[in-house]
Amino acid sequence: MSAEASTPSGDTRERRGHRRDRLRLRHLGRAAVFRPAVGDRRLPDAIEHLARAHRVHHPGADLDALRRAYLLAESAHRGQFRKSGEPYITHPLAVTLILAELGAETTTLTASLLHDTVEDTEVTLDQVRSDFGDEVGHLVDGVTKLEKVDYGAAAEPETFRKMLVATGSDVRVMSIKLADRLHNMRTLGVMRPEKQARIARVTRDVLIPLAERLGVQTLKTELEDLVFAVLHPEEHARAEELIRAHRREADPLAEVAESVRQVLRDAGIAAEVHIRPRHVLSVHRVRHKRGGLGPYDYGRLLILVTEDADCYAVLGELHTCFTPVVSEFKDFIAAPKFNLYQSLHTAFAAGSGQFAEVLVRTHTMHRVAETGVVALGDPHRADGGEQAAPGGEEPERADPTRPGWLSRLLDWQRQATDPDTFWTALRDELAKDREITVFGEGAADGPLQLPVGATCVDAAYARHGQAAHACIGVRVNGRLATLGAVLRDGDTVQLLLAPDGSSGPSPEWLDYATTPAARIPIRTWLEGEGAGGAEPGEESGHGQAAAFAPDAPAAPAPTPGEAAVSVAGAESAPVRLARCCTPVPPDPVVGFTVRGGAVAVHRESCPDALGMAAAGRPALSASWRSGSIGCRVTLQAEALGRPELLADLTEALAQHGAAVLHAEVEPPREHRVRHTYTLRLPDSAGLPRLMRAMRRVPGVYDVTRAVRLQS
Repeated sequence: MSAEASTPSGDTRERRGHRRDRLRLRHLGRAAVFRPAVGDRRLPDAIEHLARAHRVHHPGADLDALRRAYLLAESAHRGQFRKSGEPYITHPLAVTLILAELGAETTTLTASLLHDTVEDTEVTLDQVRSDFGDEVGHLVDGVTKLEKVDYGAAAEPETFRKMLVATGSDVRVMSIKLADRLHNMRTLGVMRPEKQARIARVTRDVLIPLAERLGVQTLKTELEDLVFAVLHPEEHARAEELIRAHRREADPLAEVAESVRQVLRDAGIAAEVHIRPRHVLSVHRVRHKRGGLGPYDYGRLLILVTEDADCYAVLGELHTCFTPVVSEFKDFIAAPKFNLYQSLHTAFAAGSGQFAEVLVRTHTMHRVAETGVVALGDPHRADGGEQAAPGGEEPERADPTRPGWLSRLLDWQRQATDPDTFWTALRDELAKDREITVFGEGAADGPLQLPVGATCVDAAYARHGQAAHACIGVRVNGRLATLGAVLRDGDTVQLLLAPDGSSGPSPEWLDYATTPAARIPIRTWLEGEGAGGAEPGEESGHGQAAAFAPDAPAAPAPTPGEAAVSVAGAESAPVRLARCCTPVPPDPVVGFTVRGGAVAVHRESCPDALGMAAAGRPALSASWRSGSIGCRVTLQAEALGRPELLADLTEALAQHGAAVLHAEVEPPREHRVRHTYTLRLPDSAGLPRLMRAMRRVPGVYDVTRAVRLQS
C-alpha cells in the first residue's frame, strides 16, 4: 500500500485540480504533526477538511471514530516520510479524503485512515479490531499487503488474491484499495521510470478493470489518464494539446446544449443540461476510432432528470426535434450494465455532418454511475446507511455486485493454487469488459452472467463448477449445439451431464473454454487423474463434425474389467482395452505391446489392429477370462432427426446402467442424424439388451458397434 511518491506534471495537476490538492495536503501535513492533548475530543485541524467533505454526504455522521483513527495513525506513522518529503500521514489522509468526496460512509473512512498502520507500523490487527471493531479490522486486513520476505515473487499476486477474497465479503475493501492506488499514481513521479511503468501496468491490467466492474467511474477515468501519461507519454501529450487547442475556442456544444434546454422547457420537462468533457484517454480513443476529431467530439451532453419516466420523455423529445443517429442508441436503464451503470445513450445530427452524443439519466443514476459501490454504503446493512438494522439483527446482504463477476472470480481463484496461474487468469478475466446473460431451462436455474465470447463449456463450469467435468451435451434455445458454441445474450442453455465420475473433459475443451472458471479446473483434471497420452489404437477418433462432448481422457489405469483379458506371453503387463474398437466378450481379440510395456487389446477386425499387424508389429494372442464383465463400448445410433431425440436416447442408456463417457452428434443430413456414444457398462452381457432398447427409441432405425479410425 505504501508508495513512494512525487507529483505529476503541471498540466495534469492543473487539469485534475492537483495543485489545490497539493496545497491542501501541505496544510494537512503541517497540521498532522500537532495532535490535541490527551482527552481532548475536538477534531484535529488535519481532518477538518475531511470532516467537511464527509458531512456533505452524511450530515449526521458521528466523527469520533475518525478522530480516534487519525490520532492512532498519526502517532503510528510519526517520523515516517514519503519520498516526496511529506510526512507519511498525508497519504492515508489523502486516500480518505478521496473516499469522503465520493460519499463513503464512516466505517470506510475509519479503515482508510488506518489502512497502512498494520503494514508499516507497530500497530497490530488485533489492536485495530479491539479499538475499532471487527468491520474496520476486516477492511484493514483486506488491504494489507503480504510480506515479500515470506512470499517472494508471489507476494503481489497473493496480495491481490487475499484482497479479492476480502472484497467478496465486503466490497469496501476494494474501494479503499482503488483510492490508495489513485493517490499513489498521482504522486508517482519520484520513482525510477522502470518502477513507474511496472506500477502503471498493474494499474492498467488489474485496478482499472476492477474500478470499472465496481462502477467507480470517477476513480477509473483519472487512473486511466495517469496510466496513459506514464506508459504512452507522447500520445498523452498529443491528446492534451488537442484538448487545450479546443478550449481556446468557443465550445460548439454550448449552442447545442442551449437548443436542448429550450426543447425540454417547451415540453415542460424539468431537466439539467450539462456539457461533460471527455478525459484525455477518451479523446485519444475517439480520435483513433473516427480517424480524427470533429468539433463535437470533445464532450457529450449530460441531461439529468428526477424520475426514470422523465429519461424516456427526454429521449422522445430529442428524437422528435432532432435527427437521431439510430446506431448510437443504447438503453442501459431497462438493461443495466453489470457494474450497476444506468443511462440512456443516444446521438443526433448537429450540423456539418457531425453528431452530438447525449447521456440521459436521473440524479440517482448519475451518483451511482460516478461512484458505483462507494455510493451504496455498507453492503451488510439493508439500507446502506449509517444505522444498523432495527432490532440489531444481521440483515441480508444488499451488495448487488456479489452474484455476478465477483462470484465467478472467487470460484475459480480457489482452484488456481499456483500464483502465476492466478495472476495470468486474473488479468485475462478482467480484460473482458462486457457481459452477456444466459438462462437455464429449469425454474431453479437462475441467469448466468458470462463475458462476451463465452462458450457452452464456460456456461457448464459457471453453472456446475467441477461437476461440469461430466457434461456430455448441450441444447441452446432448444437445439443441440457443440460445447464450443459461442453463446449470445439471452440464450437459453440446457446442459446434459453424465452420472458423477463416469466422464471427464478432454484437451479439446481447453480450446473451447474462455474463462478461468472453466480453464483452470479442466487443466487441473487433465494434469491429474485424466492425464496421459494415447498410444496408437488406445485412443483414436477422426473428429466428428459436431462433437458436443470431446473424447474422454486417454490411457486410464487398468480396471478389473480389463484384468479379465488374458494375453499370452505378457501375463504381468498391464492390459488396456483399445478405445478405437472397444472390445467386449465374446469378441475375438488380439494384443499389441504399447508405450510403457502395457498391452492394448483390440478386436481382431479392428482397422487399427490390422494396420499395426501389416506394419510388422508382433500380435499377441489374447482371450477373455470371463464372458460377463464390466466393459467400455462405442455405439452408433442412426436416426431421423427430431426434437427430444438426445434426451430419449440418454434416458434409455441410463435405464440400462450405461455411463456415458463421451458423446458426439454429426450435423443432420437429409433429416438424418448419427449419434455416437462411448459407454461403460457394468456387465457386457447387457450390451445386446441395451442396443435393442436404443433401437426402440422413436426415430432410431439402427444401432451398431462403432470402429473409429486413427486420425
